[in-house]
Amino acid sequence: MLRGSLVAIVTPMRDDGAVDFAALDRLLDFHLEAGTHGIVAVGTTGEASTLDVDEHVAVITHVVRTLSGRIPVVAGTGANATSEAVALSRAAAEAGASACLVVTPYYNKPTQEGLFQHFEAIARAVDLPVILYNVPSRTACDLLPETVTRLAEVPGIVGIKEATGNVDRARAIRAGCRPDFALYGGDDATGVALARVGAQGVISVTANVAPRTMREVWEAVFAGDYEEAQRRDEALAGLHRALFVESNPIPVKWALHAMGLIGPHLRLPLTPLSEPRRAAVRDALQQAGITL
Repeated sequence: MLRGSLVAIVTPMRDDGAVDFAALDRLLDFHLEAGTHGIVAVGTTGEASTLDVDEHVAVITHVVRTLSGRIPVVAGTGANATSEAVALSRAAAEAGASACLVVTPYYNKPTQEGLFQHFEAIARAVDLPVILYNVPSRTACDLLPETVTRLAEVPGIVGIKEATGNVDRARAIRAGCRPDFALYGGDDATGVALARVGAQGVISVTANVAPRTMREVWEAVFAGDYEEAQRRDEALAGLHRALFVESNPIPVKWALHAMGLIGPHLRLPLTPLSEPRRAAVRDALQQAGITL
């Protein structure tokens, strides 16, 4: 079972808009050195919605091959068409990913039965563990705990990234699903709180810039020392907030650029972090002990 600090890694871009694979390699080295527990490639933070299918598969394949099994790679393979999600998930399996992370279909707003059939179809079509991903604030589609309970019984569906930040909901999911069904936080600010109700880890934005501390938070959780986990997490509280002063991944890409790790570029319709918000991100980085 995957657990711990799983970074939702950004996809660096060059000034011509192409994926910057050299910068991506620098980020992978950064996470290997820091001891990050796993990489989630081409998720929301990786700008999956602006990559075409060939780029999407190329990034997943590059990350898997570069890491060569040193840490697990989860591939973001969600789409609002079930057929496209199946195709991306099959490509991730062929590339050698450890699991796929499949977001709820955005925009078309399926019913709970439609969501069940969507995820069931993917799991039955793909020989790769499937992690559900619920983030209704971005998708306008909410995968309810009772539907998660049904899906937990589908062979191949092994866990959920629950990104509502709602601890009561996480508790309901934990109570309704089999013991080995994994629960991952998708909101850094509530990660330790979710650990207290049975989460195995967090798929983290903050870990992009503070991977070592995020790893230490979860190693304290593994040791059962929640007070130490909370103490270390509190040092990152400002970052948890500042990295969402504008839509993710705008602030975190600006932060990584300020750290000298990537260029400043995003793809439209995302635009660089606005000048008035940069001081808040810079201050949060410095308060977390990150050198710029």
